[in-house]
Amino acid sequence: MEDRIVKKSRKSTKSSLSVLRQMCNLIPAYLVPKLAARFGVDKKSRSFTPWSHMIALLFAHLSHASSLNDVCDALKTHRSLFTRIRGAIAPSKNALSHANRNRDPAMAEALFYALLDQLAELSPRFGGRTFRGMPRRFKRAIYAIDSSTIQLVVNCIDWAKHRQRKAAAKLHLRLDLRSYLPAFAIVDTAGHNDNRRAREMCADLRDGEVALFDKAYVDFAHLLDLTRRGVFWVTRAKDNMAYRVRQRNIKRRQGNILRDDRIVLTGPQSREHYGETFRLVRAIVEVDGKLREMTFITNNLDWAASSIAELYKSRWAIETFFKEIKQTLQLSDFLGHNRSAVRWQIWTALIAYLLLRFQAFQHGWQHGFKRFFCLIRSNLWSKHGIASLIEFCGTARGSPTCSEIVRPGYLPGF
Repeated sequence: MEDRIVKKSRKSTKSSLSVLRQMCNLIPAYLVPKLAARFGVDKKSRSFTPWSHMIALLFAHLSHASSLNDVCDALKTHRSLFTRIRGAIAPSKNALSHANRNRDPAMAEALFYALLDQLAELSPRFGGRTFRGMPRRFKRAIYAIDSSTIQLVVNCIDWAKHRQRKAAAKLHLRLDLRSYLPAFAIVDTAGHNDNRRAREMCADLRDGEVALFDKAYVDFAHLLDLTRRGVFWVTRAKDNMAYRVRQRNIKRRQGNILRDDRIVLTGPQSREHYGETFRLVRAIVEVDGKLREMTFITNNLDWAASSIAELYKSRWAIETFFKEIKQTLQLSDFLGHNRSAVRWQIWTALIAYLLLRFQAFQHGWQHGFKRFFCLIRSNLWSKHGIASLIEFCGTARGSPTCSEIVRPGYLPGF
């Protein structure tokens, strides 16, 4: 008797649309022409339409293309499939470079916000699902605010000079921790301090909402404005902050909480900007598997000290977000080195992230973002339904790609 292994493999369902076309169909047909007319982009385009420009840049991110030639050659090779995406035209290298340089990138910024509202309206749970890293007892809107420096080519970018031998752009982002989606973003050069953008990042926060940011965004005049608007904030105290303790909430250490005080500022300038009482909490927090002592300040006088430490710890989710988009989308090799081209590429990266997250949400993806990105990237031109593609890979429900059934095999004559 001999054992024989029979393998049963699943087959993915064919579709009439390529995976890239299924991704792009999430963008309403009227939206790009409407924004192109609004920002005057349609007047600067002839054969290479604003829609073709947008889809070419999305393809650059989804395929992780490293140069203009890489994008243009791939689109010309698959010209027939690319044209079926609402008549998109494969560009030449000069046409794509000229569009990145001369067309207004504010159109891509407006498209991101319009698409965010459109997808949230299409599926309300997409914009309202609670992120797993947020403390469960907080039911209000909580935003993490931070920036990420994006390195550029050293010698050929004067407008983005960061240091003596470096050039960089900076992405300021406000991340909604309920949905883990960007709520507001600013693309700027890296030569400015973060606190110069603090007011813009928090301009539309409402009464009762919570803002979490690092000490680089600390501006006491801005913090007082948030307090008077009813917005709660939690941040870290700077090492040189001068203050006086008015009241001690705890007399001795309680677990990981070392201090919990109500304080006022004593520095001449800082006290002029923020003359009210606020709170200082010093706690032991685990960071990267190691225990560190950190000092937090907040204008909320009622929360438990442990809740303040947990809130700030949830802010680190934005670091994971920056890591995800930098490791997957094309934010290392830029297709152009002028200010407009860099802004086009950063804003279309956020649009690509939004489309990927919505597809993953719609099809019940339970694994990491990078894994889903690799699945889409390797099948951009294949005609498979995304749902069946996920099922074919055996990752949506945790089942293996093929099931092994051991059956007895009989030799002839026995």
